Amino acid sequence: MKLIIRYANKKDKNPAITLLLHRTVKTALELEGVHAPCEINILITDDQGIRGINAATRNIDKETDVLSFPMFQFEPEHFPEDVSRLLDPQTGLLPLGDMCISLERAKDQAKRFGNSLKRELGYLTIHSVLHLLGYDHLDEGPMKRQMRIREEIIASSLGLLR
Repeated sequence: MKLIIRYANKKDKNPAITLLLHRTVKTALELEGVHAPCEINILITDDQGIRGINAATRNIDKETDVLSFPMFQFEPEHFPEDVSRLLDPQTGLLPLGDMCISLERAKDQAKRFGNSLKRELGYLTIHSVLHLLGYDHLDEGPMKRQMRIREEIIASSLGLLR
C-alpha cells in the first residue's frame, strides 16, 4: 500500500496523524478484503481548503469534514479478486482514489461529539476508504446502515471507540 499524504498547511504536519492515517487505511483495506497493492492520496487541509474543493468538484459552496474521490465504482463488500487489469502499468499499484480531510472540522467535531481527535480522524479516514471501495450513504436506508456497521467494525478493531 502506498499512501501519499499532503498537508495543505505545513504547521499542521504531524507524525502522529500521519501514522494514524497509515494504520487506519491499512486496517480498513485488510478488513474489507483488499489485498492488492493500492495507492491512495490524502490531503489534510482546513475548512477553507475543503470548501474550495467542495465548490469546485460538487458545486456545494460550504465546508465539510471529508471528501472522497473514488477512481473506480466497486460494489460494497465485493471487492474484485482479480484487479490486474486495473493496476497502473507504471507503478503496479491500484489507484483507489483521493480523499480530503478538514483537520479544522475534525477538531471541532471531536469536541462537539466528545471524541478524541484520534477517534474523529480515524473515523473520517475509515468513512472515506469505504467510499473509495464503493460504499455510499445517499439514502437513509440499507446502504447507510451497511456503511455504518462496517465503519464501527473497523473503528473497533483499531480501538477507536466513542
